[in-house]
Amino acid sequence: MAFTSSIFLFVFFPLCLGGYYLAAGVERGAAALRRLRLPDLFLVCASMVFYAWAAFDGALWLVGYVLLAFLLGRVIAGMPKGTPARLLAAGCSVLVVVLLLVYFKYYNFSVTTVNRLFSLSIATRSIVAPLGVSFITFSAVSYFADISRGDAKPGSLLDTALYLTFFPKVISGPIAQWKDFAPFVNEHERRFDSALFLHGLNRIVIGFAKKLILADIFGALIAEIEGNLSVGMDQPTAWGVAFLYMLQIYYDFSAYSDIAIGLSELFGIRMKENFNFPYLSRSITEFWRRWHISLSTWLRDYLYISLGGNRKGRIRTYGNLLLTMLLGGLWHGAAVRFILWGGLHGAALALHKLWMALVPGAKATGSQMHWWSRAAGMLLTFNIVCLGWLMFRAESMQTVSLMLHQIFENFNAAMIPQVVTGYAAVFALIAAGYILHLLPSAVDAVAQRIVVHAPLVLQVLMAAAMIWCVMQIKSSDIQPFIYFQF
Repeated sequence: MAFTSSIFLFVFFPLCLGGYYLAAGVERGAAALRRLRLPDLFLVCASMVFYAWAAFDGALWLVGYVLLAFLLGRVIAGMPKGTPARLLAAGCSVLVVVLLLVYFKYYNFSVTTVNRLFSLSIATRSIVAPLGVSFITFSAVSYFADISRGDAKPGSLLDTALYLTFFPKVISGPIAQWKDFAPFVNEHERRFDSALFLHGLNRIVIGFAKKLILADIFGALIAEIEGNLSVGMDQPTAWGVAFLYMLQIYYDFSAYSDIAIGLSELFGIRMKENFNFPYLSRSITEFWRRWHISLSTWLRDYLYISLGGNRKGRIRTYGNLLLTMLLGGLWHGAAVRFILWGGLHGAALALHKLWMALVPGAKATGSQMHWWSRAAGMLLTFNIVCLGWLMFRAESMQTVSLMLHQIFENFNAAMIPQVVTGYAAVFALIAAGYILHLLPSAVDAVAQRIVVHAPLVLQVLMAAAMIWCVMQIKSSDIQPFIYFQF
């Protein structure tokens, strides 16, 4: 049940939102019922229905997963803080959920790789991975780690269930850490906040607009242009496809994040931002502080720091960065191209850290740089990210190789005017997409404040815009969110 489906928009979501606040009203009117936490219980049940809509057996798996996480969290909390026993319990708990992820997502990839390397014939299996298993696993690891470190207490069974199954984030994030989510599940009475509610509606409208007006249009253009790939693609067109995909994946995933964050706010739950104008980054380090922030924060807190971070010397630091990003790439998908994508970013992060160590005045972020360093850094970072997206987007390494060949070797200057003329509208859309992205964050903040504090008339117009977006969904060919595949 995608956020963009009619069944979600017209049936599930209205019933879910109405039922949640009805349960909250019943709870406030009967003090004896407060221990039951009716709103949270209703929200967990609704989330399970949302999950079961895709696959009923997947919902049964999720129930078992919640029980397992709850029990393992209790075992970790039962060990004395800071003792080897507690660390061992946490490590074993993490290993259990990671092995489940490996089985569902990487078993066939591992078997195929072993067969190819050692000329074996181990049979693969028909394995259907549960919906959102990657994001659920990362949430479970955060749950165990935060309990082990003492950053948060273990939740009740209802708390654990709400954290792992909360439907706005269960499929594609954002990845909420337990220590950040716990304050909300421990608030047994979340009162209605009109300002937060309106802000959530605003985020949902923005998300739909990004998806329908920008991401899907860019995706359709890519599909049309890539039809030429089989007979050869000139260099300007290849670069145009790369730039289009940069825009598509940003607007698509940030749209999903906007909708997920907005939906969460309608239930009184604040989730951290997942994007902060990533293509404005002046270094690859800054890019990962702006792109998929929940993932980069998770990788830093639970993988990079656990490996030793930058505390074990310069060479170890570079190795930790490379390994972290290699695993981050593998998390996205069981394919060589994802590993290479992670390796590219890991190597770029390590080289940037080396650059900062060797060059006096070199900084991590653009706000600390001179204007000429910011310009050069933005250009370099932009192209590294663009090349990385080629591996991310392609269906095979053969396609990656072909695209790289066209971009770097098959240069034909005479084709540039012809391509620009033939795809004038496409290049205009590319320019518009980047101009929208380059608008200062202050503009977005001001727009949100205007909507939240606007008079009733403007709020009605906002609601009308949302309805318009919904009607477009019914009458257009909506593409699935890109991150659904992970």
